[in-house]
Amino acid sequence: MATKTTTKAAEKPAAAKKAAAPKAEGAAKPNALQQPLKPSEELAAVVGAAALPRGEVVSKVWEYIKKHNLQNPENKREILADDKLKKVFGKDKCTMFEMNKHLAAHLKSA
Repeated sequence: MATKTTTKAAEKPAAAKKAAAPKAEGAAKPNALQQPLKPSEELAAVVGAAALPRGEVVSKVWEYIKKHNLQNPENKREILADDKLKKVFGKDKCTMFEMNKHLAAHLKSA
């Protein structure tokens, strides 16, 4: 009896090449993180009024937090809100994990 010498590991690169086939131009749809979203008036005071993808909104909020030194020095995961961020967060401080939940409430489809 002849034994089969090929393994599934040897077959995987061929399957990976099929999955990486180039897509037709213009067929790629932007994912949810790339969709431009319009910020509320409260959030626009921090990131600007232009429609932005969610990732850019989060980046601009972090720029604002770092520029105004709003991270708790004892716990860097905690954000100490100033007047503008209090309107977005609805409270004096929140964790960086809660921040995205609060931002989502202030973003809508453009």
